[in-house]
Amino acid sequence: MTIEDRSGALEQALLRRALAASSSADAASKMHLRFRAEVVDRYRSMPGFELKRTRTVGRVARANRWSLDMGIVDDEDAPATGSEVHVTLEDLRLRLPDEERPHWIAHLVPQPLSANFLQMKMSAGACIDDGETVTWA
Repeated sequence: MTIEDRSGALEQALLRRALAASSSADAASKMHLRFRAEVVDRYRSMPGFELKRTRTVGRVARANRWSLDMGIVDDEDAPATGSEVHVTLEDLRLRLPDEERPHWIAHLVPQPLSANFLQMKMSAGACIDDGETVTWA
């Protein structure tokens, strides 16, 4: 089984668990978000921060304040996108201080998604003129 196959199977298992969760908040909190690995670079030169990693898992921590664990996908495992880290939404909400959030948001790796659909989901009652309906062949 390749890394991609294993990751895909694990991602599917995570989605099954999220869909079976007792509440939508529980479900959403376990979903992973992807970030360019450069997101941790700023902490290398900041006093009081420590970065640790193995080949596939890492942590950024500010002594006695906060820490954030992450999965690591290096270049060889993701040649099309480059190195990335991934973190659960729950950990971002509960462990990452508010003042750090804009930095992480700026490094988010966007998924290939429909911008119109996202706009519709983000705005109640949004109406998007996307042309005539067509048969889905």
